[in-house]
Amino acid sequence: MEKQVEKLLNEAKKALDAVDSLKELDDIRVRFLGKKGEITSLLKSLGSLSPKERPAAGNAVNRARKEIEDLLAERKVVVQGEETERSLKSQVIDISLPGVEQERGTRHPVVRVMGEILDIFRGMGFSVHQGPEVEKDYYNFEALNIPKDHPARDMQDTFYVEEEIVLRTHTSPVQIRAMEQQDPPLRILSPGRVYRHDYDVTHSPMFHQVEGFMVDEGVAFSDLKGVLVEFIHQFFGSEVPVRFRPSFFPFTEPSAEVDMGCVMCRGKGCRVCSNTGWMEVLGSGMIHPEVFRHVGYDPEKYSGFAFGIGVERMAMLHYGIDDIRVLFENDVPFLRQF
Repeated sequence: MEKQVEKLLNEAKKALDAVDSLKELDDIRVRFLGKKGEITSLLKSLGSLSPKERPAAGNAVNRARKEIEDLLAERKVVVQGEETERSLKSQVIDISLPGVEQERGTRHPVVRVMGEILDIFRGMGFSVHQGPEVEKDYYNFEALNIPKDHPARDMQDTFYVEEEIVLRTHTSPVQIRAMEQQDPPLRILSPGRVYRHDYDVTHSPMFHQVEGFMVDEGVAFSDLKGVLVEFIHQFFGSEVPVRFRPSFFPFTEPSAEVDMGCVMCRGKGCRVCSNTGWMEVLGSGMIHPEVFRHVGYDPEKYSGFAFGIGVERMAMLHYGIDDIRVLFENDVPFLRQF
């Protein structure tokens, strides 16, 4: 039996010396130490020995098993290190190869146009104020001289959260909040998202506005015209003609729509401008005295003007886009143009 154990131990050592992978190492473990392995077979054969020979033979087999287990553990450490080294060598990065270029995103055309608009008015002394998109009825309507029975309050135009809470339909509520907190003189812009029940090629249920106003003693309609003409000329070019048409807004009196020469046909007449040569770009007017009374300003002492600009409309005119919906569809080929 001792000779068998010695022979088995030598075979195990020889096999372990030739191993160069963890898979081969596991095969050797199963061969010698598994349930049907060589050591197990020797232990089962002990029953054929005489009672006198059995203890010595059993000790020899157990010593051999312990030695093979130790050799397996030692060899495993070596083989793992060799496999790790081979793996690292196979994964060496050639830093001389050209890298994979990552695509860079750019600012969305609406964001870009919003920034250009704000920069122009900042250059004229206006500061930017923000306000909540979920707004109280008072700030969105009542304080802006829009009574309870005004059509703009109808459900088909306004998103109501609760009876007295709405998604703001314009950014003019920011102007009311600003006037409640500050005394004149004021030059303020209120950019942001607004919401209305409207969806077609020129309207979206969510869109962006930049509204502005100026309040001081002696502010006149001529100041309004000067500011807006300067804005349009800076944005579209000094050669673009501008005109003011009478209009109506509850929070301004007098009110005016501002048109400019069609940028598509240069005033010759086309489908975009309905062959008139003119395009409406924004609404404006002198702030209504009732609005001043709601914020505690004396309308006999102060006057002011306000205007509202649709950012998407300006982007469509600036970039020649004929459908507002493409601005919100996240179409990658379309956005890559900008």
